[in-house]
Amino acid sequence: MTSSTAPSSPLALPGTLVLAGAGKMGGAMLRGWLEAGADASLITVIDPKPSDELQALAAKKGFSVRPDADGVRDAAVLVLAVKPQMLAEAAHTLAPVMASSPLVVSILAGKTVGDLSGALGAAPIVRSMPNTPSAVGRGITAGFAGPGVSPAQVALTTSLLQAVGEVVWLDDEELMDAVTAVSGSGPAYVFWLTECMAAAGEKLGLPAELAASLARATVSGAGELMHQASETPATLRQNVTSPGGTTAAALEVLMAEGGLAPLMAEALTAARDRAREL
Repeated sequence: MTSSTAPSSPLALPGTLVLAGAGKMGGAMLRGWLEAGADASLITVIDPKPSDELQALAAKKGFSVRPDADGVRDAAVLVLAVKPQMLAEAAHTLAPVMASSPLVVSILAGKTVGDLSGALGAAPIVRSMPNTPSAVGRGITAGFAGPGVSPAQVALTTSLLQAVGEVVWLDDEELMDAVTAVSGSGPAYVFWLTECMAAAGEKLGLPAELAASLARATVSGAGELMHQASETPATLRQNVTSPGGTTAAALEVLMAEGGLAPLMAEALTAARDRAREL
């Protein structure tokens, strides 16, 4: 596995980039590319029901929005960001785009390189899994390069994905479902933790609004501390845990035999298994 961080130079596109699907994740990637300095005139978004926000952004930045792929020719890159269950329908719609054998970068959860090539036909395919912090440029995306993907195409994909956060590359596609369980679905676990902390604080007598504010600021602040610190999470935890203190008392519960660790393992296993079913 290899990893990389965002470059400082503007994002260079090798030709027309087609984004199929501009929902939350596709839209986040689009905004990341624009902020990274990509030439908007080379970007075409295919969305049958574009939002008013997307159309306004297109008018401001200069990229194209089309309801289908008719008339799209000579695409260099296709970023596939539709819902996984829509793969077959999208493949039929995107036939004109695939005529130029573009590099395909998929963010479809659970869809293997084999699934994608079976639906789209012969093409260099990268399977990837970003997560929702990509919306604020703090995501992390895991990628796997399928057969026929050149080193130059890996570098291009890296630059596209770095526009919304960190990038790691996997040597084994079988690990992608585990990545989905950890980082793809992971933000939801953190949000739920925040909700639980707020609810527990309210039970201890704090006003609901105050409990929610304390929990939210604590979780986001701890995340930023982990981002900036060189120490491991374990070391950071130990640094704030005084022997016999309040934090230690709470951790005795969370780290008990039936505490958070086995529950989290069970939860991630369920997420991985569901990814395999999709």
